[in-house]
Parts: sequence; structure tokens; C-alpha cells
Amino acid sequence: MTAVIIVVAIAVVLIVFIIALYNKLVKLRNMVDNAWAQIDVQLQRRLDLIPNVVETVKGYAQHESATLDAVTQARAAVANANTPEGRMGANNHLTETLKSLFAVAEAYPDLKANANFQQLQAELSNTEDKISYMRQSFNDTVMKYNTAIQTFPAVLLAGAMGFKERPNFAADEGASTAPKVTF
Repeated sequence: MTAVIIVVAIAVVLIVFIIALYNKLVKLRNMVDNAWAQIDVQLQRRLDLIPNVVETVKGYAQHESATLDAVTQARAAVANANTPEGRMGANNHLTETLKSLFAVAEAYPDLKANANFQQLQAELSNTEDKISYMRQSFNDTVMKYNTAIQTFPAVLLAGAMGFKERPNFAADEGASTAPKVTF
């Protein structure tokens, strides 16, 4: 009789442990999904601002159509990306094309002095800061989640429960190189 009670007690403790572990992993996975959603909100804000910036620049720098087309194409690639990884890559490319656009704008004093352009540039800059912060927060959350599913004892059960490693939001390989702008 005592042996049965001990076995039942061990089984109950094991079940409670597995339930607690599962709930912890679900919470962490949901935090990763929420962190991505926060990035997505800021990325959408940026996508909404870009057509206004492009139209403002077009009025002053019509012969810079290659740069404007590159920004428009990069924006479309972001809008059409279906996976978080695809959106990460497309957004990194969009960031680079925006740098080129603002470098082009430096050559046009009337454009730089335009109040509408200044406001749009400030809004985009503010949004870029928010995106950077949200990327950092996302990567921190992904690290916690990935660490949780890779450490003992969760590593023994995480795969069987459907928990898979998530990728960090990484910069493109060329992100550390300044864009080349020719006039």
C-alpha cells in the first residue's frame, strides 16, 4: 500500500512538473509572437509613411527616379513578404534604400528646407528608432525562449511538445556598409 502511494505521489509530482513546464514554454512562445507583432506594428507605420516621403522627394528630385524606384520596390517586397524571416530580410533591404533616399535628399537644399519633408523625415526617424528598440526586445525575448527550450529539463520534452527554436532578427550582411550614392 505504501509503495502505491509513493508511486502515485511521484506520478502526480511529475504531471504537475510537466504541466508547469509546458505552461512556461507556451508563455515564452507567446511572448516571442507578441514581440514580433510589436515590430510588425512599427514596420507598418514605416510602410505607411514611405509613399509620402517618396512623393515629396519626387517633387524636388525628379531625375533621381532610380533611387525612388528602389525605395518603392523595397516597400512592395516588405508588404508582400509572408513569413517573419521574409519580412526581416525585406525590411533590412528597405532600411538600406531609405538611407540612399535620404542621402539623395542631402543634395537638394530646397527639399531639405521643405517643412513637409522635414516632418516626414522626423517621423520616419522616430519610427526607425522604435523599430530598433523593438528588434532588440524581440531578440531578447527569442533568446529567453530558445534558452528555455534548449536547457535541461525542458530540452527533454520541448521537441515532443512542438516547441521549435526561433530565429533572431538579424541585420543583412551589408548593413554595416554605408550606401553608395552618386549624383
